Amino acid sequence: MRWNLQPNPDLQKSKALAEALNVEPFVAQLLLQRGIETFDEARRFFRPDLNDLHDPYLMKDMDKAVARIEQAITNEENILVFGDYDVDGTTAVSLVSSYLKTFYPNVATYIPDRYDEGYGVSFKGINYADDNGCSLIIALDCGIKSIDHVNYANSKSIDFIICDHHRPGAILPDAVAILDPKRDDCHYPYDELCGCGIGFKLIQALGQNRKQTIDDLRAYLDLVATAIAADIVPITGENRILAHFGLEVINSFPRPGIHAMIHQINKQKLTITDVVFIIAPRINAAGRIKHGNHAVELLTEFNFEQAQQFASEIEQYNSERKDLDKLITAQALRQILENAEEERFTTVVFDEGWHKGVIGIVASRLIETYYRPTLVFTKSGDKYAASARSVKGFDIYNALEACAEHLEQFGGHMYAAGMTLQAEKYFDFKEAFEKVVRETIHPDMLVPEITIDAAIDFKDITPKLGRILKQFEPFGPGNMTPVFVSKGVFDTGYAIPIGNDDEHLKLFIKQKDSESFSAIGFGLGKKIELARNRHLFEAAYCIEENEWNGRVSTQLRLKDIRKD
Repeated sequence: MRWNLQPNPDLQKSKALAEALNVEPFVAQLLLQRGIETFDEARRFFRPDLNDLHDPYLMKDMDKAVARIEQAITNEENILVFGDYDVDGTTAVSLVSSYLKTFYPNVATYIPDRYDEGYGVSFKGINYADDNGCSLIIALDCGIKSIDHVNYANSKSIDFIICDHHRPGAILPDAVAILDPKRDDCHYPYDELCGCGIGFKLIQALGQNRKQTIDDLRAYLDLVATAIAADIVPITGENRILAHFGLEVINSFPRPGIHAMIHQINKQKLTITDVVFIIAPRINAAGRIKHGNHAVELLTEFNFEQAQQFASEIEQYNSERKDLDKLITAQALRQILENAEEERFTTVVFDEGWHKGVIGIVASRLIETYYRPTLVFTKSGDKYAASARSVKGFDIYNALEACAEHLEQFGGHMYAAGMTLQAEKYFDFKEAFEKVVRETIHPDMLVPEITIDAAIDFKDITPKLGRILKQFEPFGPGNMTPVFVSKGVFDTGYAIPIGNDDEHLKLFIKQKDSESFSAIGFGLGKKIELARNRHLFEAAYCIEENEWNGRVSTQLRLKDIRKD
């Protein structure tokens, strides 16, 4: 594990900001690291405001998209809302379709089958629109590279509005409107929205056209926050505002489908981390195991008893997903060992029997063991399909682009992507990918890194600091939970291993002349000897609240410990 202490920001800026906010210098340091330099910027950071959202009409083609939807409503056309089968896609479809249905009935939804149609816009979906008399398709979280599909739809007199957040190719589809802040010719002020976020900007624009205020749309933000959390987009700018108020909706008055999921897990208040690890996997499980339509049914159902039934079914899918994930991960790890591929710069594994719905999760699991860019392939029809996951700092999309001659299609982000190829191209691609990564990745990227924000003493861990850190939430990319480091730390004699196979570590730690704190280190059980017998060590940790039997206390969540 590599420890990387962030450089201290400019001393004068840090001092000035600390005085303006009446906080400790290291708190000002945390803000400066996040690009917050003035009192007003700090106020907007600590006090998100829906009125600070950008005008949706600043997004290129928004006026065209709204005009075409209003034309469809005036002419009583059938509209099909189309989206991918993951959390971002299903929440986006649920959001746009349920909003349109509040004032217009002729709206249908379509989620492609993961196994029959694959990712993104499908010819089968366009045929469905044609068969059902739909003359307008609104594609969400997909479509930016669907040139042939949009041409096919145009040949059937079906118009497309594309709402996507993926990188465009050199040529854009011939759609009526393309909403994508990553377009080179789009100058929208924020380009890190997820697909559901683009969908929200669309309904915000439609709402403005109908004299609605942002408060009229607040109820849809539970879906947006869920998508932001699941799609691992930066929680900065507009995403921070949307996630903040979306969490408020989730914890106060969520839609029945989300309420039903929360009701099943019996948790009182959810953080963004809870949404990532509790809500998102359940929504995803529908598309992974059965069909993404089940997620849309759950998220658009307004009868709570019926929503509970849908949530119960999805819970079963999630349980099945967990079992498959565990089984396939074990098989993939065994394959790496049998092929003597432990020392490669990449992990690329294949089995035709692996369930396509969980290979992305398996790729993430493999990175926990072999920290390197990872692709997990399975058979999909007569082709091979894969999910890709990357390590911090390495752009896996660019690496795939460099191997494009071997691929049939691919798409995604810096850290996650999907692709298909012809079966006979698999081994050539595998070696080409290994070569590209070996030549372009920095060796440090192959070692897990802990980014440490600031060095502090235990005496700095006060109730006031706890309250301030709460205001840093919601955490996520671009605003990660602050990690601190302290020297001269020792256990007070209570160090014990806990969990299955003693894999975790429970301590009560302190510095000289400080109070002691409960600390837990997940995956650090092997380091217990370093903490025994009052040995001094350095600790890298996050500060969090621990609630037990109604009592709330400060707990340190250890990221790592090493000899002082």
